[in-house]
Amino acid sequence: MRRPSKDSSHKLTADSQRLVTFAQAIVQAASRLEERSWEHSLDTQLQKLLKTGHQDTIDNTLGSLFKEDLNAYDVLMDCVEAVSESTVITHEDVRYDALLVAVPILAWTRFSIASGAMAGDAHGVLSAHFAAHLLADGTKMAMAPTLYSIDQLPRSHVETYVKTQKLALAALKGTAVKPSSKEAETAPFLADTRYLLVAVVAPSGAPLFRWQTPSSQLDFIAERSAALEQWRTQATPTIARLLPGCGLELLLPEAYYVACREADKLIRPVSVRAAVHYLTHTLAVEPSELRAVIAGFGEEAADSQVDEYRIAFTLRQTPDVIYGIVWPLYGQEDEDGTPIEGLIQVGIAALDKQKTPVDEIIEHLNAAGVTQIKRHAERFVGEYCDDCGAPLFADPVGELAHAEMPEDTPQGTEHFH
Repeated sequence: MRRPSKDSSHKLTADSQRLVTFAQAIVQAASRLEERSWEHSLDTQLQKLLKTGHQDTIDNTLGSLFKEDLNAYDVLMDCVEAVSESTVITHEDVRYDALLVAVPILAWTRFSIASGAMAGDAHGVLSAHFAAHLLADGTKMAMAPTLYSIDQLPRSHVETYVKTQKLALAALKGTAVKPSSKEAETAPFLADTRYLLVAVVAPSGAPLFRWQTPSSQLDFIAERSAALEQWRTQATPTIARLLPGCGLELLLPEAYYVACREADKLIRPVSVRAAVHYLTHTLAVEPSELRAVIAGFGEEAADSQVDEYRIAFTLRQTPDVIYGIVWPLYGQEDEDGTPIEGLIQVGIAALDKQKTPVDEIIEHLNAAGVTQIKRHAERFVGEYCDDCGAPLFADPVGELAHAEMPEDTPQGTEHFH
């Protein structure tokens, strides 16, 4: 995921230099055995840093490698994510593998999307269905009794490591997990993601999920699809009660970082559809009466990459921005689409089918009925409202503006940035 912190230190500490050395050694390893040996050294160093809360050391190292050695950067990023979301614990003389799993839920509404502590009965029902339909026999699990928004998830590798350890120990000991005493406030959006967090624990080397069991390995894709379908069927009624008034889609529960990245990407087209639905129903207009303005935003440097696209909505007959949504770019995405190294897996034929993010945005706007679309070639600096912190959007002539619904908008309808 090539999006490093922007304020990394130029001078590396001894701990940082060890991380650099081990990551570069993994890249240059000439055998699988050598690679695994270096990975063990890197994992041990990362565990020490995570356990002692040295997130700054990890961030500075990632920032340095991003500038100097992208291959080693990718290795270090993969390893720090793996070490923070998984662990090996010895309990009663038995070694266990533990994995932090995120369970993403895409939600959209014209009103508000709930988050926070779950009622005990809902927590019990979801835990039972999760274990019954997704996990291999012989596993243990602990689900946090909280429906998390993205603002409430662990925000650093250290925080992820702490959450993994806490839930894994609860799973092993069979103890209840208490909800956090105070969660961060959640910004209101028409479409957003909610998450359940679960630690899954099994004896070292044993399967965690149903599709990993020996009887399912030869047809694991079908088994995984069937498990997801069962999870959706059984869990959706309970999730719907936790998120009243929302449309829902439950995604496949996966390892924490993979699940979060997949949800981040899949919520973007949902946001487009939710915005068009909200505007047409609130303003009593047809989608064809709306105009969308797409502009790329990044840092101030002239050669900076596009970090996100902002989509402004206006009525066709006026230039005023009435609503806006953000389409962020993740990982190796950029304004030209997937980099060429990302196409190796699917072959050269994929070049003809490659879509840029703007192509995708336009496709989803058209599918929602919006046909008048303006795209700015200029790259804008990402600016925000000084008063409320909302992003500013480019209007049809390229001026940055605050999204404001018309003054005669019916009262009682919630407005989201």
